[in-house]
Amino acid sequence: MGLPHIDTHTVDIDADNGRVWDVVVQSMEQALSGRAARSYAWVMQADDRRASGPRPLAAGSTTPGFRVVTATSPSELVITGRHRLAAYEMVFALTPLDGHRTRLACTTNAAFGRGPGRAYRALVIGSGGHAIATRRLLATLRRRAER
Repeated sequence: MGLPHIDTHTVDIDADNGRVWDVVVQSMEQALSGRAARSYAWVMQADDRRASGPRPLAAGSTTPGFRVVTATSPSELVITGRHRLAAYEMVFALTPLDGHRTRLACTTNAAFGRGPGRAYRALVIGSGGHAIATRRLLATLRRRAER
């Protein structure tokens, strides 16, 4: 998408790439398909407002607020979206480490419109809320994969 880089967060997980991949795909499907996600996508006038396409998540799948661009098992999941205030992309990259460990990185790229878009950026990014949410997401993915 060529969007400006916002941040990258990483976590090392005591599980192999295949296990981490399965957890990422299942967890993102779950997180992005609930009532709150559907409501948010509708209020923000997201391009994609409901789930469609292949399951488990694969290129072409949609969830409220996101479209899967790339789903290369077990190494990369790229989801993008757009709503009235921003265009955004999240890249989940899985890298095998020694033994059966995996490094999971989540990179966010986004562009915000003028006026209300700038205020939205300040609320979501400037407040630190996005970074906190991303770190919590990665911690949850680590816990689930290590079970």
